[in-house]
Amino acid sequence: MNKLLILSPDATKYAALISAAGLPHLEIRTAIDTGSAKVQIAGCNIVLGDPSLLIDVLASADQLQWVQSSWAGVDHLCRADLRRDYVLTNAKGIFGSLISEYVMTYLFAFERRLFSMRSNQLERRWQPFSYRSAKDISLGIVGLGSIGRALALTARHFGLRVTGLNRSGRPCDEVEKVYTADELAGFLEALDYLVLALPATSQTSHFIHADVLKLMKSSAVLINVGRGNSINEHDLVCALRGGVIGGAVLDVFESEPLAPESPLWLLPNVYITPHISAISFPDDIARIFVENYHRFLRQVPLLHIVDFELGY
Repeated sequence: MNKLLILSPDATKYAALISAAGLPHLEIRTAIDTGSAKVQIAGCNIVLGDPSLLIDVLASADQLQWVQSSWAGVDHLCRADLRRDYVLTNAKGIFGSLISEYVMTYLFAFERRLFSMRSNQLERRWQPFSYRSAKDISLGIVGLGSIGRALALTARHFGLRVTGLNRSGRPCDEVEKVYTADELAGFLEALDYLVLALPATSQTSHFIHADVLKLMKSSAVLINVGRGNSINEHDLVCALRGGVIGGAVLDVFESEPLAPESPLWLLPNVYITPHISAISFPDDIARIFVENYHRFLRQVPLLHIVDFELGY
């Protein structure tokens, strides 16, 4: 008998969905906080949950074989000082559409001047705005995993010119051209929007800093839907204040929640959201777990196995 501990604020929903799947040889336990999880995790060989909670309980798991993260980002669990004697799988293939909705919402809000039009409405001012066609807009994506590729497909559907950058420079059908870090200047110079869809690793830390920001167009907008460590926030604040770039849409930050004293809150060309560009819906995560559990029983490789060294 396999024993599953579900650790999440949505643990009850996950348990109902997984129970409905009729999985054989599976006992399900639930916890919504680390205190109760530590009591129940003994004897559990499978854990499903939020990495920010799991980090505090895995040391108590005496029979652990497999952890299914409810998030795509698993940097919490990939620290060098944490145990790695189990298979870690994350959630892939389900967040691309949500991220695409988020990015395109802001992109077209800028392009169609929605914020300005709302202000004019409140002041009863009739002032038509000009705008450009999507085919005249250039979007660059850093990180061409499942999320980056999904965003590229969505953007191209609207007619945007889409390029990408990844570690290997390996071609990607979803974008017009793929650049490497060595070609960064050529990648950035023509972009109207730069989207970061990077995992949190030592290689991606402060990928965006002062010298990189200077390579961008002064009208360009930076959108971060990956991980907060990708940006040197001090350098970004300076660039935004100095007109080095046009603006930023930030969903993730180096430290979360974003501190009340952060200057990012009050910059007029910054738009902040509280890490909600793509949330984990239990039915989506449960589907991944169910498929992986069948694989676990058959003793075949699980879907979306994480490399602890790479962090994704």
